[in-house]
Order: sequence, then C-alpha cells, then structure tokens
Amino acid sequence: MISVPQLNLEEVRGAVRAALAEDIGSGDVTTLATVPPETQATAVMQAREPLVLAGMAFAETAFSELCAEISIQRGFHDGQRAAAGKVLLEVQGPARALLTAERVALNFVQRLSGIATLAAQFVEAVHGTPAQILDTRKTTPGWRRFEKYAVACGGARNHRFGLYDLVLIKDNHLAALRHEAPNPVAAAVQRARARYPDLKVEVEADTLEQVEQAVAAGADIVLLDNMNLVQLRLAVQKCKGRAQTEASGGISLANVRAVAETGVDFISIGALTHSARAVDIGLDFKL
Repeated sequence: MISVPQLNLEEVRGAVRAALAEDIGSGDVTTLATVPPETQATAVMQAREPLVLAGMAFAETAFSELCAEISIQRGFHDGQRAAAGKVLLEVQGPARALLTAERVALNFVQRLSGIATLAAQFVEAVHGTPAQILDTRKTTPGWRRFEKYAVACGGARNHRFGLYDLVLIKDNHLAALRHEAPNPVAAAVQRARARYPDLKVEVEADTLEQVEQAVAAGADIVLLDNMNLVQLRLAVQKCKGRAQTEASGGISLANVRAVAETGVDFISIGALTHSARAVDIGLDFKL
C-alpha cells in the first residue's frame, strides 16, 4: 500500500453533512414510508470492477452522521487496490440510516476512487522512466483537496494547490506583458523573484524560443505546453542542468509513455481530476 496524506476530518464531515442535507431535504420519504424504524440490517460496499480505493472516510462519515450506533468494518484502506467482488466496507445498524446514507456514501467513494484508479494507470504507464505524474487545478469547485488526495492515493503527485503556493507564469500573463523589455518572460520572472523570493517560479513555454528565454531568466521549471515529441526532446536538452521540465497538454494513456521517454521531469494531466470516470461500486443488503 502506498503512503497517502491524511484528510482533514473536519473538512470531510463538513462535505458529507452538506451532501446529506442536499440529498435528504425534508426527509427520505421512500424509506420513512416503507421501512419500520426498528428494522436492523447489514450491508456491504463491494467493488464491481478492479480499482484503487479513495474516499473511505467520507463513506464512514455518511453512515455515522445518520446513526452513531452503526457498526462499520473496513475491508480495504485508501491507496489499496481491490479486485472486482471484494468487500470494501461492511455496515450494520438501523436499516433506515443505511438506506438514507447509501447514495452519498457511494458518490464520494465512486468519484474519488475513479480519480485514484486513473492516476494509478498513468503512473504505471511511465514506470521505469524518471517522469513523475502531476495533477492540475482543473478540479471540481470545493472538492480540490479531496480530488488531489485521491490523486495521491493513486500514486501520482500533487502540483500546486492554488494560486498561492507556486508562481506559474502562463501565456496570458505573458500576453499582458507583451511590450516589456527585454522580453515578457524575463520581465515576468524578474518581478516574481522580487515579490515572492521564497517561491519557485515556473514559466509556460509554447515555443523553443520561450524555453530559452525562461532558462536564461532563471526559471526553476519550464512548462512545455502542447509540444510534440521532437520539440520536447529539444526543450529537455536546452533545460538540462539549468531548469526542470514539465510536459502538459494532450496527454493520454496512449501517449504518456512516449512523452515520459523524452526525458521530462514531470507530466501534468488535467484529466486526472476533470475527466476521471466514477468506478462501479455497489452497496447491497445482506439477505
């Protein structure tokens, strides 16, 4: 099992409470109408396809928020792989609470495990190369910490968490400085160093000319945006021993290995969080 960072349980509880309130509203009318309050049940959360698990704390919290007496037993932990058919979680307690919490618990685990599973696939695809897989800020609003946690569960690395922890000079920043001398890249890097001397500075480069300008300006990392394999190799040579390199744009499972073999240090992939498919996980009552 890989090592993953710990979630803030207060954040987890807040997110789960908001999701339960959204789902339940004035009451779970179907369950309240059909299931007697004294009915007890046992349910199992089961993987219906191979996956890398993430988000178990959300599921546990969903059940315990509705009934503190629910018994919860984990079969797997976040960051572990589970084969189809494996029991991830077993819960026992009032049937009403289990039924009402079911969808919220599944939504969190299916979504976050989908991200972890996709991240693991990209990590496996570049195994044996020096390249490290990174996520991006292309996350669901309000879910960034959770989705980046899921990325880490899959063995990939988190890029910046927000606009505050890394200077990343992108094409629109450079466009705003297009008249600056000696060139927009140099002007931007100089100002970033002066304002935030303790932060790393990364520059997005669309051309090999911009790569050279970024390295000459002293950038720590050069983001090679939408470059083909030939351009990537040339850019890596320009940056060797002077700056780290990050490839981005148009990365898929089909081409990520070839990108990694160009020698880039990092490969950032927005699809890890914005396009991961929710994995198939079910919650079934034991008969």
